[in-house]
Parts: sequence; structure tokens; C-alpha cells
Amino acid sequence: MGDLHNNGGFAENQLSVHHGSLLDFLLFSSPMDDIFTCILSWTSYLRRRFIDFVENLVVQDVYRSKGSVSVSSTSYTEYFDSGTCQTSLGQGEEFLANTDSGIVNTNRSMQLRQAVPFIFQGLAFPFLALRVAWSSILVPWRFAFCYVKRTQAQVYSIISRMERTLRGSSDDIGWLQRTPGMAPVEDGTARFLELLEAIRNGEHTLPNSFVYLFVPGLFSNHGPLYFVATKKFFSKMGLTCHIAKIHSEASVEHNAWELKQYIEELYWGSGKRVMLLGHSKGGVDSAAALSIYWSELEHKVAGLALVQSPYGGSPIASDTLREGQIADKETRRIFELLICKTIKGDMRALEDLTYEKRKEFIMKHKLPEGVPLISFSSEAKVAPGVLATMTQIAHAELPRLPFLKFRNSEFDDVSQLGHQVPIVIPVSAAMALCALHLLLRYGEKSDGLVTCRDAEVPGSVIVRPEQKLDHAWMVYSSKKKNPNEPDATEMCEAILTLLVELGKRKQEEIEKS
Repeated sequence: MGDLHNNGGFAENQLSVHHGSLLDFLLFSSPMDDIFTCILSWTSYLRRRFIDFVENLVVQDVYRSKGSVSVSSTSYTEYFDSGTCQTSLGQGEEFLANTDSGIVNTNRSMQLRQAVPFIFQGLAFPFLALRVAWSSILVPWRFAFCYVKRTQAQVYSIISRMERTLRGSSDDIGWLQRTPGMAPVEDGTARFLELLEAIRNGEHTLPNSFVYLFVPGLFSNHGPLYFVATKKFFSKMGLTCHIAKIHSEASVEHNAWELKQYIEELYWGSGKRVMLLGHSKGGVDSAAALSIYWSELEHKVAGLALVQSPYGGSPIASDTLREGQIADKETRRIFELLICKTIKGDMRALEDLTYEKRKEFIMKHKLPEGVPLISFSSEAKVAPGVLATMTQIAHAELPRLPFLKFRNSEFDDVSQLGHQVPIVIPVSAAMALCALHLLLRYGEKSDGLVTCRDAEVPGSVIVRPEQKLDHAWMVYSSKKKNPNEPDATEMCEAILTLLVELGKRKQEEIEKS
């Protein structure tokens, strides 16, 4: 392979001869074409010598580690003919001498096959140094690339959250009207207004053959006057009516089970079928009870009126609890603290009113076709005068004051009596602001919490009153009453009267068919 010998004289003589020949050639050769030819030959010779030198170094390291001595002989013959430089490499053999096993003669081709992998081992250190240097160069670039990639992902996440927040519920409002296969609605506003006018003139036609059950909505447990005025009005007319005692902050399915039991108790106790009027979430709970347990309630329920109910969902609930928008986790924690910790409710009560949950539930549990249905929706006032309107939601009982003595004995009885102080809050003002927000953001008319399109139940008779009413008007009394306009009790009576007529009409259609 190379010129490694125990006696180094041959190598020196060979090199001296070669240098002498090269010098003679450079001094005495004149043709230009022979010069270029000789340069090419010299370059080829240097290349071969460099390869042999590297191979000798590697073989020496290998055999030295094994306790062996590598002996090789290579003969080179150089001759110049007519100004041409030629070099030939003779065939060589290597003799490996080992102190334990003698001399082993191997073929040159076999040795090359064994020596090629050792070349890389001999050059491992410079390669390792190069690799370490290259890795040290790449480390900051890798960190920079990871940082840029992470920053890019964060930017995309922020942009996605902003888009989701700005889009809001624009794609969900009115989805019931866009979904194919939903039953058509019928407009019953004209007949409702006729019945309302007749009631205001003293014509009350509600029959006593039904039990009228009012189902309150979300947070009704914290408003003691919820449906109280309407119940008193119906009781004065001699009608049997009740307010469902359910946990309004519970989930829809839980309240559906509670209402199912409540309806069965009223039916078996009175022998009369039940007319349901549900407000807000109460309408959703009532519809769920009929959807899930219709096989058991078919002959016990005469009809259902959904008043300002988010049957399709509420944009307020969806925009508040939508995942993937800005500050979604923080907003959810606030509502969990308010609903679960403060008022001891269930977070699912609000989640069940989102568009996502309503779509899932309606597709799974559809309302039965035979039950009479009425959908009542309204639009809230957004005029500045509404901001000063106060709504009474409860009243406080003042304790008796027996220590007070009056000089006049006729006032002594007053000190022994408790006094009721009304508790009023600006509910109408809050509803007006919410309605203005939905109008400006989505262009949708609403009562402040529920849009008119989401309150229309497929297959029902819809009622759209001319009077502007907010979401709380139907269940709470306002301190400002206009004698020229109907109040909430008359509205509820007109709705139930229309529901009775609708039930009679459906019964006639069934008998004819």
C-alpha cells in the first residue's frame, strides 16, 4: 500500500530519483502540449500518493492497537519517454508479522476491503471536531427557529381567537329557519290581538277544565314575585293554576324530569289535563319534558306555550361561554363562581342555552307533532327613557316596632304591624342595553336576551305583539304602568286562550282524519 519498510533507505532513494526526474523535465522539456500532459500525470500521482499516505496512517494505528507491525512494499517505476512523464504502480503485497502467530500473507484487494472502514475510524477525531463545531453553530439557529415557530403559533392562536370573538353568534342565530326538514310555522298574531282586545273589554273565555301550570325561567328562585301577579289574576277568575316549584338553575334534562313528575301529580290529583306556559328557560324545560317523556304525558298535557324562550339558543349565553375566544377561561371562572358558588346552581343551566347544546338536544329529542304549540317573541325598547324604568322583583318585610309609642292611640296598631318595602332594580335598563348590543352587532331584534328568530319553535303558531316588551316584562311588574296598554296578566290570558283554541282545532282535525 505505501512505502513503509523496516529499512527506510529505499524510500529516500525513490523520492530523490523522482525529484531528479521532475527537475530534469521542468528544465529541459519545451513543448507546451507535453507540459500540460505531464501536469495532469503529476496531479494523478499526487492524488494516489495522498490516498496511500492516509491508508498507511490508518493501518498503522489499527495494527499498533493489536500489537502488530505492518510491513508493506510498493514499487514504483517512473520513466520519461519523448518528453512524456509516466508513472506506474506495481503490484504489492503486505506481510503482517505477529509475535504470536507468525507471518500472514494477504491479498491487496482483501486488505483494501478491510482498511476502508478503518479510514473513517482514523479520521474520527477531525470528523468529531467538525461535528461538534457544526452542532455548536446550529444550536442558536435551532433555538431561534423554535422561538419563531412558537411565536408564530401564538400569533395564529391570537388571530383565531380574535376572529372567533368578533364572529360571535352570527352564524348561529336563526339556525332553526335554515335547517331543512323543520316543520313550518303559522302566524297567529292577528287572532292573538283580537283575543287580547276582548279580554281588555271584560270577555274572559278560559275554561276551568284545565290546570294551568306556569314554569319559571333561569334565576327565578331569586325573584319571589316571578309569575305571582299572573297567578293571583287567574285565581280571581276561579281557574286552577300553579307555579312549578323547580330549581331554575338546574340543567334542562333535570328540570324535564322534575316537570314530568309535577305534571303527573297535578293530573292524578285533579283529573284535568295540564296547560303549560313556560317563560324563558322554563319554556325550554317544558319542551324538553314533552320531547323526552311524551309517551307518558301524551294524555296528560293539553298544550304548551313558550314565552320568550331561547328554544334555538341564546346569543348572550353562547357569546359568554364560547370556547376558543378571547378570555374564555376567565369568563367561565366568573360565571362558575356566580352560579355554582354564590347561588348554588348548576353551570349546565347556562350551558344548555347555548347554540351548540340546543342543536345537539333538538336533533336528538324533537317535539311531538300532536301537541299544540305557541311561540311568543317580542322586541325590547331601546329608547333612552327606558333607562329610568325600575322593576320590582321582590319586597322586604320590615320588623314590628313595639317600642314605639304614639300619643294618639289610633296609631298604636300601626307600630305593631310589619311593613312591606318593594325591592326594585333597573331590569328594563339592562335589557335595553343588551337589546341594543344585539341589534348593533348582529342586526337582530330581541327582547334583550333572546332573539325573535330563536324564540320561534318549528311547527308552532307564532305570536309577535306590536307592543315592545323586554325579557322580564312578562313576569315582573313595572312601577310605570300605562292604563292604555295591556299588562302581563292579560297577555298570559290571551296566549292561553289562543292555545285552547289551537287544541280544539287540532282535535277536530284528528277526528276528521
